[in-house]
Amino acid sequence: MFSVIVKLFLTMILSAVITPFVIKLAYILGAVDNPNARRVNKKPMPTMGGLAIFIAFTFSTFVLLRNQFPSHELFSVFLAEVIIILTGIIDDIRELSPKAKMAGIFVASLVIYFLAGIRMNEIVVPYLGTFQLGWWSFPITIIWILAITNAVNLIDGLDGLATGVSIIALFTMGIVGYFFLNLTNVYVSIWVFALVAALVGFLPHNFHPASIFLGDTGALFIGFMIAVFSLKGLKNVTFVTMLIPVVILGVPITDTVYAMLRRFLNKKPITQADKHHLHHRLMQLGLSHRQTVLVIYGLALVFAFISLLLPLSNFWGSLLLAVALLIGLELFVESIGLIGDNRQPLLHAIQKFIKRLEKNNQNKK
Repeated sequence: MFSVIVKLFLTMILSAVITPFVIKLAYILGAVDNPNARRVNKKPMPTMGGLAIFIAFTFSTFVLLRNQFPSHELFSVFLAEVIIILTGIIDDIRELSPKAKMAGIFVASLVIYFLAGIRMNEIVVPYLGTFQLGWWSFPITIIWILAITNAVNLIDGLDGLATGVSIIALFTMGIVGYFFLNLTNVYVSIWVFALVAALVGFLPHNFHPASIFLGDTGALFIGFMIAVFSLKGLKNVTFVTMLIPVVILGVPITDTVYAMLRRFLNKKPITQADKHHLHHRLMQLGLSHRQTVLVIYGLALVFAFISLLLPLSNFWGSLLLAVALLIGLELFVESIGLIGDNRQPLLHAIQKFIKRLEKNNQNKK
């Protein structure tokens, strides 16, 4: 284990050293984000930073930690990674349409399902028994990968935001996998920590003020790998193992779900970009760039802590934790106006309830 830790540190250093070269390559290839009405950056910024993460992660898994992973799975996942990276690089240079990006993720998902054999097979429902997914295994697995990949991509709006949130989520996922999910081999957690190390090495270049952006190369790659790693723990799904990755990824999933709901209520296309994401709303409330990122890091840490409590709780305890989390999350979302300033049903209900109590107390007096 000490040897593994040393190699993870080498992965982190490698990622930090490679990134300046990727910055130069991004300028050469024209992978540059220019300022516009939707972007936060005020000057042209090199993107495609995910390439540095991918190179460091690949070197770690194929050279430094090669003896930790089964060959078939490692090479199969690598093929899917290459498809994702190529999709992201093309998008960072030429800007693909949403359908084209989804097609790239879908093809990579097929590789994971059929070649790597990483998929959901069954669901264990407390008090009801085990249900084999059968042919439902395919659509559920593919939808899971598509959803998580795009969720991470959507929060990549500020310097270091997606990188830091992903580090927190992946580190928590590695801890939970190692101690609680009873995986047959610890290699999955080592695999996860290898990606964490690559991300940590990249973060100093990406944190505000950033010298390079993740780009779709990085956001799609990180989201895709998080989806794949979570599937390794969801192969045979129980209530708790289903909740854990969902809670760990609470920030990107929340932002994605409420973005879809907001656009639906405003009768706008689901894929239409806007400036009402979580980080946009916090900045509109007066927080600085750095403060907004740190607040969302804190929110991600809250989700991570709750996900660590879930394996320690029984079914009813986990259920109560989930309900309390949803209520607290809804109150937070409504208080910052993530759906809209006039759409605060829970806050309005609480206000009505309090007014009713005050009225009853006055009548009694």
